[in-house]
Amino acid sequence: MGYGNFFKTLLIIFSVALITYNIILSTSAPLRQGFPGPKIPSWGYSVDPIIKMPTDTIKKRMFHTAVTASDSVYNAWQCRVMYYWFKKFQARPGSEMGGFTRILHSGKPDKYMDEIPTFIAHPLPSGVDQGYIVLNRPWAFVQWLQQADIKEDYIFMAEPDHIIVKPIPNLSRDRLAAAFPFFYIEPKKYETILRRFFPVEKGPITNIDPIGNSPVIVLKESLMEIAPTWMNVSLAMKKDPDADKAFGWVLEMYAYAVASAIHEVSNILYKDFMIQPPWDTEVGNKYIIHYTYGCDYDLKGKLTYGKIGEWRFDKRSYGTVAPPRNLPLPPTGVPESVVTLVKMVNEATANIPNWGA
Repeated sequence: MGYGNFFKTLLIIFSVALITYNIILSTSAPLRQGFPGPKIPSWGYSVDPIIKMPTDTIKKRMFHTAVTASDSVYNAWQCRVMYYWFKKFQARPGSEMGGFTRILHSGKPDKYMDEIPTFIAHPLPSGVDQGYIVLNRPWAFVQWLQQADIKEDYIFMAEPDHIIVKPIPNLSRDRLAAAFPFFYIEPKKYETILRRFFPVEKGPITNIDPIGNSPVIVLKESLMEIAPTWMNVSLAMKKDPDADKAFGWVLEMYAYAVASAIHEVSNILYKDFMIQPPWDTEVGNKYIIHYTYGCDYDLKGKLTYGKIGEWRFDKRSYGTVAPPRNLPLPPTGVPESVVTLVKMVNEATANIPNWGA
């Protein structure tokens, strides 16, 4: 092992030890003791959860797109499709899309390094994620923000199952980040649990926005403060049986929302950021299609959600093998959003070299 690799290993060991120290603290003292204090001053006002975007014309403020992923086939094909559409819209009028990084938290290179700009992050030590692999996301962001040379002043956190449908402008404004509001992130409902991680002196529980970490456009310097807290809150929530049971698969999303509020980074809740088929039926003026849900229809175009349809597209059908080229289009009557999704997947797979390899 060379000196450089030895030094990196020592750095990772030290960082993991720091995580463990913070978690130990969280079991015996208020969680805030393990966090850096907020450096962003309070703006001293409250706003309606949904804020209209300003209409003023400003100079371009480029943002860097970052997507975390494992080295699984499932994540790999989604990242390839996502990056294909990123490149299509990156330089189009209206875009403020700068560089792109896939943050690969497997700890080792894969065969797509030459196709997609990639940063290799170390996974959490074995057993720390308790089978919840998403906990590697904040840890990967901490490493990337500490080690990478990021030219842009803003970061756009995206996911592999996002398809960009038009050029994305920088929807944030200064210290106000831009985020999509999720109906199932309900801070008020879980106030008792969240107070274990969000102290009363930080203000009302409504200071926690109904967001996850993605899609979010945020100042790089703000994210550098948020990320370590996001990591520690995620791990602390996973260790807390009540929080783990209450939040389930969206635990890490709650952790980001809490971390953002701890550092007093408010968010413009931008409903037009993305759509989620099959529930959202029209693309309209949205920027992203998020295909997290399965799309099942009968041959008459009727949604059969919860039951495998005669026609279906579900990313989970392709966990161990990439979807084939030229997927069958939906039957007549299926909403525009689903038709657009399948057409865009087909275009990407038709044009990405060595698809399925």
